[in-house]
Amino acid sequence: MNIAITLVILAALALVFVLRFAIVRGLQRDSYSLQVQAVDVQAFRNLISPAENEYLRQRLPAADFRRVQRERLRATAAYIQEVSGNAAQLIRIGEAALASGDSRTAQAGGELVNNAILIRRNASFALLRIYVALVWPYGTAGVGKFVDNYERLSGTAMLLGRLQNPAIAFRPSAH
Repeated sequence: MNIAITLVILAALALVFVLRFAIVRGLQRDSYSLQVQAVDVQAFRNLISPAENEYLRQRLPAADFRRVQRERLRATAAYIQEVSGNAAQLIRIGEAALASGDSRTAQAGGELVNNAILIRRNASFALLRIYVALVWPYGTAGVGKFVDNYERLSGTAMLLGRLQNPAIAFRPSAH
């Protein structure tokens, strides 16, 4: 009988802990909501440039090239994760704009949501390519189109920002 009571008390404490953890995480996420980080697109493009990779391959010994290439791939993965996080925030912004009474704002919001969803989906595939390239660093991650899509998303976000508040400049990417 004492064991059963002890197990019930432990289960209740575990439930309280899990609920508290979930609530705290939810509040933290809300406090960071709608914070889009600037992404240096030029640095991102340089990092994934096939010409830059070829230059490094020709100039470095094979072992050094593999090490440097893996570092570059990890940095590329970090950029992609940042872009994916920005896209998640832009989905929220676009969904809010969809509820707007202004048809141009709602249209721009819909376009922003569609582009951001595409970026989020493509981020998963790009990360998969990068992780494969980490195993075989002589290959290419092939994420150039991902950067183009992000620049298009950035342009859509800027358009929506201008429609909603012309006095404030909104730029999710740094050029």
